[in-house]
Amino acid sequence: MRDQQNRDIRVSQGGIYSCRGTRGNPVYYTDISDVVTIEKTISNKVVVKQQPNWPQIFRGETITLTCEVQEGGETTEWEYEWRGPSTPTQWTHNNDVTFRVSESSSGDYMCKSRRRDDSYSSTEWSEAFTLSGSNKPRATLTAGTTIIPVGGSVTLTCSVQSSDGWKYEWFRRTQTTSEVQIRDQENRDIRVSQGGIYSCRGTRGNPVYYTDKSDDVTIEITFSNKVVVKQQPNWPQIFRGETITLTCEVQEGGETTEWEYEWRGPRTPTQWTHNNDVTFVVSESSSGDYMCKSRRRDDSYSSTEWSEAFTLSVSTDQPKAQITSHMRDIPVGGSVTLNCSVNASSSSSGWKYYWYRDEKSSEALTTQDAVFHSNGQISVSQEGLYRCRGGRGNSVYYTEDSQSVRIDKKAAPEPESSSFLTPLIVGLVCGVLLILLLLLLLCRFKQSKDSFFVRTRSTNQSSAMNHMIKDEAQHSRHASTVQGDACVYESIKDLHDTQNDDSVLYAQVSQDRAKTKKDNDDSLLYTQVYHNKAKPKRHKGKPAPAAADETVYSEVKSQTALD
Repeated sequence: MRDQQNRDIRVSQGGIYSCRGTRGNPVYYTDISDVVTIEKTISNKVVVKQQPNWPQIFRGETITLTCEVQEGGETTEWEYEWRGPSTPTQWTHNNDVTFRVSESSSGDYMCKSRRRDDSYSSTEWSEAFTLSGSNKPRATLTAGTTIIPVGGSVTLTCSVQSSDGWKYEWFRRTQTTSEVQIRDQENRDIRVSQGGIYSCRGTRGNPVYYTDKSDDVTIEITFSNKVVVKQQPNWPQIFRGETITLTCEVQEGGETTEWEYEWRGPRTPTQWTHNNDVTFVVSESSSGDYMCKSRRRDDSYSSTEWSEAFTLSVSTDQPKAQITSHMRDIPVGGSVTLNCSVNASSSSSGWKYYWYRDEKSSEALTTQDAVFHSNGQISVSQEGLYRCRGGRGNSVYYTEDSQSVRIDKKAAPEPESSSFLTPLIVGLVCGVLLILLLLLLLCRFKQSKDSFFVRTRSTNQSSAMNHMIKDEAQHSRHASTVQGDACVYESIKDLHDTQNDDSVLYAQVSQDRAKTKKDNDDSLLYTQVYHNKAKPKRHKGKPAPAAADETVYSEVKSQTALD
């Protein structure tokens, strides 16, 4: 450099500089010094920019970093140098670097540029651009509702965290078909009217970068068929320990469809099953609401709506039977009616009744033991200690036994409804008995009065009459051999009847000739005397004796017997 022999110089031009010393005459030269490169800084500012300009970059994506020179009015051809997490690059005419982001790609990136015709004049280093690579994301699928109403549709939304620049791919499959992409659907939100299993994923960049697929979302289409939960047996009150069956009934239209069913209740919801009923033994934990829905067997993503809730209320106390009877005594030749009921004041129903006699008996009564009327009523004619209990269902659920009732075999009392007739009947009976008693006393008095007069006459006549009867008996004995049995009548006048000549005593003596001679020793002659009293004449001051026919019997032995 001419005119520069000083030890110090100032330069404003970039380049490679060196120097040497000289002295003397002739001039002596030292060796040339090492070279020093001097670069001139250009005022142009450079900036590192990212393409695509997404706020969040994921590992595996491909990006481009560009070094941009903010030029003035003139256009200059530049070359560029990079400094980053990897080894700094050499000067290159390309102002960008493209690479696939990895874990080692994270860090600060800077660049500078220089004129291609002045390699010792360059810009300053740009501000650092920080690159942070995140793990590969998973798309998220959400649905406003997973049940498509009748004739409607549902909206599905796919998203990838809070990043930008995504397009979306949608997929649908069923349990029997493979997954297929839904074409012409790249938006974040779509509307579907078909049941199935849906998923999605995000895509962006070139080459395309894919997120992981979202979780599956099952969409069901709703049929218009209505389903109803019904209980069998259909008793209004259910007790703990009973067995019941809940049935899910589909009210179909004109077509017949094969269905499968799902249940929701107090316990864990059931899986889909071909059985439309569930049978269980009722416990306290069984109380609650039960619902069901159904779907076609050939389309597992088209189902009915949930049925209305069926509320099951379980009574925890075992019911007790009650036995009643209007009578406790069995009337002669009759029976007593017994009635059995279960919680007559409640709404329980469906009971059958079992009857037992005697406390230790476990064998129920049969038609040979009692007469069975309507359910819960029997008639018994045998005394004993009776009890009953109710049972229903299959298998049979039994109530507690009723209290025991003793039935005795005695005359049954009058029914309470006729108690007001008792005094009247007793009064009539007593009146009739009193009248009969009075008539009987009157007759006895009359008979005793007449017999007094008869005995008086008979005493005075006994000697004469006995003698006559004896003679007649002997005569009858001899005559009987020819004539057989004979009756002898004799008129005997009452000696004391001086005022009535018509009074006659008739004596009839009979002998049975059929007897053998041997038997004649014990033969008896019976004399029947008729005393015919004529109407007496009335005397002043004396009561007239009552007229009556008196018969007097006398025992007379035959002659042979007397001998």
